[in-house]
Order: sequence, then C-alpha cells, then structure tokens
Amino acid sequence: MSVFGTSRPARSRGKVWTGVAVAATSALLLSACASGEPDAGQEESSGPREDLTLTVGTALPQTGNLAFLGPPEEAGVAYATSQINEATGDTGLTLDVVYGDSGDTDNKAYETEIPRLLGEGVSAIIGAASSGTSLQFIDQVTGAGVIQFSPANTSDAFTTYDDNGLYFRTAPSDVLQGEVLGNLIAEDGNQTLGIIVLNDSYGTGLAKYVSEAFTAAGGEVVAEATYNTGDTTFDAQINAVLAAAPDAIALITFDEVSTILPGLFGQFPADKLYFVDGNLKNFADAFPTGSLTGAKGTLPGLSIDSISAFTGELDAFLEAEGTPALEDYSYAAESYDATILLALAALAANSTDSAAIAEKLIEVSGGSGDGEKCETYADCAKIILDGGVADYDGISGPITFDEVGDPTEASIGIYQYGEDNNYSAYEG
Repeated sequence: MSVFGTSRPARSRGKVWTGVAVAATSALLLSACASGEPDAGQEESSGPREDLTLTVGTALPQTGNLAFLGPPEEAGVAYATSQINEATGDTGLTLDVVYGDSGDTDNKAYETEIPRLLGEGVSAIIGAASSGTSLQFIDQVTGAGVIQFSPANTSDAFTTYDDNGLYFRTAPSDVLQGEVLGNLIAEDGNQTLGIIVLNDSYGTGLAKYVSEAFTAAGGEVVAEATYNTGDTTFDAQINAVLAAAPDAIALITFDEVSTILPGLFGQFPADKLYFVDGNLKNFADAFPTGSLTGAKGTLPGLSIDSISAFTGELDAFLEAEGTPALEDYSYAAESYDATILLALAALAANSTDSAAIAEKLIEVSGGSGDGEKCETYADCAKIILDGGVADYDGISGPITFDEVGDPTEASIGIYQYGEDNNYSAYEG
C-alpha cells in the first residue's frame, strides 16, 4: 500500500484570517528564552559532527473517520524526508520514517500501531490528526520518553497536558478557529445557530469557542446535538437541530458529515451550512450538483501564494515517486514542517535522544527569540552547523513554539463551496 494514500484533484487556498495572542505570547516567549539557552559550560560546535540516523514514526489516519487527511499528511512527511536526506552529505543526518496508522477511537488502530512504532526505537511519533485519538496514546508515547508531534491536533486540552515536555504541534488551538468561524457566521447575518458536534475533545472544544464567539457577536445558539465516534445514523441529531429552526448550522464533525448531509439536503439551505477543518473536503460527485453551493468552512493554513508554491512542489514530488496527485492538501504543510523541525532540533542537539531533541525544538522554531531566520532545511542546517542558532519559518507559518509546544501565531483560511461541490477561496 502506498504511504501517500489515494489520488485526488487539487484545490486552492482562500481568504486568510490571522490571529496572534500578543499578551500571552510575550510572557511565554520570555520563559522560552530562559529554557532555550545552552547549559553553562556547553559549547556549540560548528561544521559536520558525528553522523546521526534519526528514526521517526507516523501515527496518521490511514483508516477511520479522518482517513481523508492521511494522504496529505503522509505526503508532507515524505517530501520533507526526501529533502532532509538529499542534504545528508552536508549535514551528516539521515532520517528514517516508519509509517503507521492512527485509526480512530472506534477502530483503535493505535492500540497495535503505537507499540509497533515504539518497538522500532523512534525518537518521535508524528500524529495523530485527531485530538481525541492523540489523547488515547499520548501517555504511552511521552511516558516512554518519546516525542509526540501532531500536525493537526487543535484541542485546547494539550496546552495544559502533563506531557513531560515532549508534546508539540504545528496546528493552532481551536480558540482561534472557533473565534473566526463564530464571527463569520454572525457577519453573514445569522442571528441563531444550531450545531451538530462530535462528542470528543476536538468537537466539544471547538463548539465551545464557536458558540462563545457567535454569542459575543450578538447571536444565540438555539440547539447543540452531539454524537459519538462510530455512530452511523444521525436522524436524532438532525431532527433536534432542525426543530430549533436556526438561521445557520455549524457541522463540527469528521467524515461522518458525508452521512449527515443527505439528511439536511432539501430541509435546510446549503448556503447556511458551515464546515470546519475536520470535514472540509471536496465532495465532487458524492452529491447531486449544486448540493453544497454557498456553504462555507474554515481551515488552519497560510495564504494562497505561500501554499500554492508548496503544493506545486509536493505534486511534482508525488509524480516523481509514482504516486497520484492529492485531492486535498489539508495539514500537508504542517506535517512537512513538523518533520523539518524534528530534524533541525536533532542537528542542534547533535543527538537523536528524544529529550535532547525536545529541548531544542523551541529554539529552532524561533521560540527562544535569538535565532537567525531561515526558510529551508538546508539553510537552517547550515546555520546550525556553522555554530549559529536557526529560527525556522515554515510553510505553515512562523510556528514559533511557546514553552508548552504550541505555535504562538496562526492563520485561518475561509473557503466556499461551488456548484461542483468542491471548495475554493472565499472572496467575500
């Protein structure tokens, strides 16, 4: 089976909202400065050092209710790995990747995959995509002294989680996406809102922030119906929300949305439906033409210019590997950046020890505030090997980890569905 998943056509990026938690960031960066300095007596070496072979595992969704995110995420990891290994002669670092399936909390693929990955002696595991799934094995991974690095976890639960300083993510907390989506729904003139929500840390957390933003903008949440992972029928949730006669409905789900939508067609206007990163994808011929025209959704990510250059390179890489192009690029950039950051941190630490790498991740992301800006693995590696401090600005954004491994800056894109049931940039 190809680690890159199935073939899908490309899509464009859209209007971007950017948020920076200024006050909180300032305090956290001061803490990061203190933790990012070399230990007393520690010398920074320059030039190539001993050869390093860094082994990283992935626990990304090849199956389950986020399986559509698996191909772009694995492709991002694979593309970054190819660039890292192209530079091995100059850096002395080789990256080996062991691909694995996170599954979801219903099929529980992680129960066998995480022990397998840990048995391979990995220094880090990239994944899962789902916050709820990551929470099922974070203790197992960080308890084993291994880094867990998610490209897509957005639950606020991870900000305060006791992870021994071994958990990082390139995706922003749901606080920002919830604020953007809640305000978007209100700005579209909707006064009442119904929500259908996946009952896990991702769904309920994001629903909370959407509700808070919508209410603060003067709206009222009139219905919120939840369901559990593994549920296959949603009539009760649909009926409960429709009975409240909301102006708009937010669908905070994973791929269950494909089963939920037919129950809304003909009963609720498509242009009053709102999607989130867990279900925003191209539906093409899955539904009758025009079924989703005007529906909107949000997705963490950078501007169309930045991401289009990357996705073009990614498509060329996949073609050269004999793998079909992707339909969707959700979290491909975040996965790419996670892989690059792990390699740079290993170089900076001159070690493949997980704890040593974790100590350098804030530094190479720019969290210590004293590094030299760089945008490619090769350029950043050269800075490190010349005895300097690299500050990697990635494809997904500046990243800049705070002291708990959260990015301190993020962008949220807004998209809209057309007659073909595919989404593209929202230009409103």
